[in-house]
Amino acid sequence: MISADQLQKLKIGPEWVDPLNETFARFDISTPLRQACFIGQAAHESGNFKKLQEGLSYSAERLMVIWPKRFPTLEIAQKYARNEKALANNVYANRMGNRDEASGDGFRFSGKGLFQLTGHANFYHAGQALGVDFVMQPELVKTPQYAALTAGWFWSTQKLNQYADTRDYKTMTRRINGGLIGLADREKEINHALAVLTA
Repeated sequence: MISADQLQKLKIGPEWVDPLNETFARFDISTPLRQACFIGQAAHESGNFKKLQEGLSYSAERLMVIWPKRFPTLEIAQKYARNEKALANNVYANRMGNRDEASGDGFRFSGKGLFQLTGHANFYHAGQALGVDFVMQPELVKTPQYAALTAGWFWSTQKLNQYADTRDYKTMTRRINGGLIGLADREKEINHALAVLTA
């Protein structure tokens, strides 16, 4: 069991004690190393448990760098610059179980929770596993309880305990992020959490 005192040392609020303990128990995140890996990855993904909604407010210039195929010209990019709703509906349309741009699914199912659960399909399957209808209530994933539990569900579906056990942080990060973005920071967060949990 993780304590409020341990979380305080990690600069994580006490509202996360019960959600994390419930998640750890439910998904066999049962050793200090597994828990440290989960906390470290979540800390990186969520701005240390503070950002539970994906930020999509970009300048037109930045959009052209991030999604060069979607925004090949400044004129096209400017239509979506600093407009999170329009951008999400565009870039997440017709993928991950989402319908077309006009449906609003892209924004409705944009990244939420500790691991930024994204896409209708993930909200549906996480909801089926946890017995909660996240498709009808996607905002629930931004509450500590379900931010943690959906991250635990994702952790379990990606079989991340095995990579935690072998300290394979690269494979773990690829499963969570799709690449190796922020690997050094993730490792720093994991090591910090492990030091606190084993003190």
